[in-house]
Amino acid sequence: MTNIKKIVIAPDSFKESMAAIEVADAIERGFAKVFPNTTVYDKIPMADGGEGTTEALVNALNASYRKVSVKNPINKTITASYGYAYETNTAIIDMASASGLDLIAEEDKNPLITTSYGTGQLINDAIEQGAQHIILGIGGSATNDGGVGMLSALGCKFLDSDNQTLKAGGAALAKLSHIDMSNLNPKLKDTTIEVACDVTNPLLGKYGASEIYGRQKGATEDMIKQLDAALTRYHDVIEQQLNVSVKDIEGAGAAGGLGTGLLAFLNANLAKGIDIVLKETQFTQRVKDADLVITGEGKMDHQTIYGKTPIGVSHAAQRFNVPVIAIAGSLGEGYQAVYEHGISSVFSILQQPCSLSDALENGRQYMEQTAENIARLLLIDKNHNN
Repeated sequence: MTNIKKIVIAPDSFKESMAAIEVADAIERGFAKVFPNTTVYDKIPMADGGEGTTEALVNALNASYRKVSVKNPINKTITASYGYAYETNTAIIDMASASGLDLIAEEDKNPLITTSYGTGQLINDAIEQGAQHIILGIGGSATNDGGVGMLSALGCKFLDSDNQTLKAGGAALAKLSHIDMSNLNPKLKDTTIEVACDVTNPLLGKYGASEIYGRQKGATEDMIKQLDAALTRYHDVIEQQLNVSVKDIEGAGAAGGLGTGLLAFLNANLAKGIDIVLKETQFTQRVKDADLVITGEGKMDHQTIYGKTPIGVSHAAQRFNVPVIAIAGSLGEGYQAVYEHGISSVFSILQQPCSLSDALENGRQYMEQTAENIARLLLIDKNHNN
């Protein structure tokens, strides 16, 4: 490669090791040791809807964090935070910060009773701040309640045949008789909700929320059947009252059926996380005059091609024929599949066998060294062509 004047650095975070901006900084340091100081580096921290998405979007939108007292999945009060950009009245919310699996102990994992109420509290707070646009990440949930907890916090009432409010959790939905939406927060009508959703599961059945994700949330085989039956009842009532059917829409089963609640009640738009981040960071405009793109993620393997950050970045760069190099913490089975998606070359930062703790602790150093080696390789090509 010759005449590299602008490099776009757009990595994902490296889980438990480096935030995306730290990865980008290390790559820049490595290249700066080799390339002239006139080289322009445009660092764009990326994410694909999972860990680091809120951070990437807060950075991109010049947002700040708000702390809110909310209920966690087992109804205990905690402090959760979300991003808010006052310039554009945009909120960036990660449901895992209020309703995530990591918030509760192993022995407390029970999707029969866990609730998404805290996520609704975060949405409410954002609306009261004046949010007109909410970006909601829904990965890592501890719940299987169809979003009923979230909707309850927003003013909906879910009632049984005796007109009593249902208990929290997925199991109670088996007793759902009717839904009272009269107190749903009216400000929601003026708010666009965009959901970062990277799963395509329907709500029910073999590939549904309960069957595919219930076990990791603490469900036994019997509980999975119970939860699926309860969600079936939930959707039956939605069809009867709202005259809509969303159960088979891709993503309806995301986050324990939260996707269904968002689609049916809040008219939300579900999109791939990487697509949302690319749009909000104005990646297309920033990459079109670049000479090289560097991307990466903690582990690259055969799953990388399914909506992960390096592929989203590569597809966007391909539109302008900008070459892409990827750097990974480690390379797993089938990583070569990325070559069919526009990535020219892949490098691992691990230069010798080492322990996981060593790799995590020294990630910045290894990243910087790898970036420098790549830069020197590109410089050889430049000098040879000259």
